[in-house]
Amino acid sequence: MDFDFNLILVPATLFFIAVWLLDKFVFKQRQTKGKGNENVIITWAYDFWPVLTVVLVLRSFLYEPFNIPSDSMVPTLETGDFILVNKFEYGVKLPILNTKIIDTGRPERGEVAVFRYPPQPTISYIKRIVGLPGDHIVYDHGQLTINGQKVPKKAIEFSREKDRFDTPTSIYHQETLGEHTFTMRELDGVNVARQAPYINFVENGKYSRENGLYWEVKVPEGHYFAMGDNRDQSADSRFWGLVPEENLTGRAFYIWMHKEPGLKLPSFNRNGTIQ
Repeated sequence: MDFDFNLILVPATLFFIAVWLLDKFVFKQRQTKGKGNENVIITWAYDFWPVLTVVLVLRSFLYEPFNIPSDSMVPTLETGDFILVNKFEYGVKLPILNTKIIDTGRPERGEVAVFRYPPQPTISYIKRIVGLPGDHIVYDHGQLTINGQKVPKKAIEFSREKDRFDTPTSIYHQETLGEHTFTMRELDGVNVARQAPYINFVENGKYSRENGLYWEVKVPEGHYFAMGDNRDQSADSRFWGLVPEENLTGRAFYIWMHKEPGLKLPSFNRNGTIQ
């Protein structure tokens, strides 16, 4: 998710609106020559500006589609999933500038959020919100504790076709963060946290110890701590740090299509809400 379509959509919409207004009040070619006899650019302006305006408003302020390019959110989201993101819930922002003009709300713990990747804001990332501003997060040998309360977690049986070829073995747990209960995947004998720069080398409250099997983070105001559901194959806040509130794009809420790589037709067997 590394291209902002608004970089094309916004200039194109503004251009056609400008041409339409110029003809409406200055050139008046459509009025004097009749529809279809005016300059071709003016014809395009009349045809395209209403459609582009509707698309721009929907994408910028209400709902935007995204494609999942990696397995960092498996099994909740698979590579090739096409999702819808509610942009209104985290505040109305101006397109391209990403400046918030109306504060409509903030993420809740456990929501799956799309945000601009802090080290490179032109790229969009998707992770689950684990820590809210002010939270104290402790990870102790696989168990998350937030503000002194253990995150409910239990081992479950989970069948995933691609896991037949996985090495090492996948281990699945069901976790509950806030109002959201979801399936989380770990890899037997793998612990990526031992190499995670943020929790190991940055002063975030306490340093990691025991090779990443224990770490603590205090989330400052205006920031969020995000993790992938595919815990041992996710570059998330453990690696690059916190998500500033101004980087938030919206809440991922629905899978509407899935497309495997290559010359394969899209399928709709994964359609459904995102937990």
